[in-house]
Amino acid sequence: MLIFLYINADSSYLQFVYNATESPSEEVYDYIVVGGGTAGCPLATTLSANYSVLLLERGGVALNDPNVLFEENSLANQLPTDDINSPAQTFTSEDGVLNARGRVLGGSSMINGGIYSRADEDFYNESGIEWNMSIVKSAYEWVEEAIVTQTDRINSWQTSVKTALLQSGIRPYNGLTLEHLQGTKIFGSTFDLTGRRHGAVELLNKAKKKNLRVVVHATVERVVFASNTSLGLSATGVVYRDTNGNSHVARIREKGEIILSAGSLGSPQLLLMSGVGPRSYLSSLNIPIVYDQPFIGQFLIDNPRSLVTITPPFPLDDIGTRVVGITKSFYIEPVSGTAPFSSPVSPILFPDPYPPLNLTVLSIFEKISRPLSTGFLRLASPTNASLSPIVRFNYYNDTRDLSQCANAVRAIGKMLRTPVMEQYKSMDQHGQRYFQFVGQALPQNQFDDEAMGEFCRNTLGTFYHYHGGCLAQKVVDSHLKVIGINALRVVDGSTFVVSPGTNPQATIMMFGRYIGVKILEERKTN
Repeated sequence: MLIFLYINADSSYLQFVYNATESPSEEVYDYIVVGGGTAGCPLATTLSANYSVLLLERGGVALNDPNVLFEENSLANQLPTDDINSPAQTFTSEDGVLNARGRVLGGSSMINGGIYSRADEDFYNESGIEWNMSIVKSAYEWVEEAIVTQTDRINSWQTSVKTALLQSGIRPYNGLTLEHLQGTKIFGSTFDLTGRRHGAVELLNKAKKKNLRVVVHATVERVVFASNTSLGLSATGVVYRDTNGNSHVARIREKGEIILSAGSLGSPQLLLMSGVGPRSYLSSLNIPIVYDQPFIGQFLIDNPRSLVTITPPFPLDDIGTRVVGITKSFYIEPVSGTAPFSSPVSPILFPDPYPPLNLTVLSIFEKISRPLSTGFLRLASPTNASLSPIVRFNYYNDTRDLSQCANAVRAIGKMLRTPVMEQYKSMDQHGQRYFQFVGQALPQNQFDDEAMGEFCRNTLGTFYHYHGGCLAQKVVDSHLKVIGINALRVVDGSTFVVSPGTNPQATIMMFGRYIGVKILEERKTN
């Protein structure tokens, strides 16, 4: 009973959460936010301070889902499933890589690894977005005081990897910090010391309750537009459908806005379905053209991931990740846990071959910080918004990305040769010590570019940090307003040119709060 009470301790937001089946057929608000995820929750909360807000989320509430709530179960969120009520919607890109997107109130902040680390300076400089760094700082702090745990207490595998990073030259040691600093550091987490998750959904607890209505299981099918000679083209509302198949219309008042925060797949998908996109493509699908915008769904990027995994000669019950090595071109993060390799979770972390056993596994991941290869998305259906778009990321199309991967894997190889890693080696019958790799072993000759490139391709996976599709300065302006259309913004990772820092969730939550504050300032000034 005490555990149940603890799980629900931060769920006062449920007072203003409703199922879409309870919604009227028509309603009016000052702001409509599409997507109750990592950006949408803090954005809607912030706007509710002064205005009425409708927050629409296609998923449900994962109040008592152990895979969402507890760090030890978090990998299960990426398992392929056909269950429309699952908190994650998995998809496989045309590149053949399994991926996932959030489908739950709180979005991907409810299904990720909990890593909380702020953006790098280059992200702000390259973003094409106008920043007030004082508001950025206060927006981060607003998030952190509510849901972020900071501790330098780390488990044995994390401690060993921290030492190996330093011994292999990824220095200095920056200790516990939320800032993006080159070297090795411990970061914050949205998992607390008991392993319980505190996602973006809990930021709704800061809302002005009378001004915010959150509607779940609400699949938005299109944005509604109107045009006149004085104002031009404007967004005026949205049409969404509940689980019974009934349609609902929500409209905005004068000076209000529709804000898309449906993520790098959802926001460009909704714009395309609404008739905003490349003219020739929309025409081929018989979608009525509202506005010809050639860049929607383009410049989609996913940071490729490679890894090595070993099983130690002794049992460990370590789980999670708290340490990162930061260089200019790549990041290195360790993960540990016990996994049933005969289950579908196996290929998420460990490519073939893997044994059908429950083993303690220790992994070291690398992430390229600035991939140059770009892809695109197209609609799986012109009318069914519940289907994920068809996505191609074109990993390693630009061979410079492959070179960066090879450099990162070499850094992992150097780490494995440090003294602290000797304890994780097994011993054969002749007394020779070796790493027991799970999946593909590192190439023996790590200076062989061809072998390293092959390793990167064979171990290719995702960090789930895909971004782009509605880029700033191409689809939206520096204030996130959709170019050529009034009363419509996009506020999520689809506007990002690069993924911020080692892991994007901190910046995306800050982003929602930041834009909310900026909109309130704009309204006050006007």
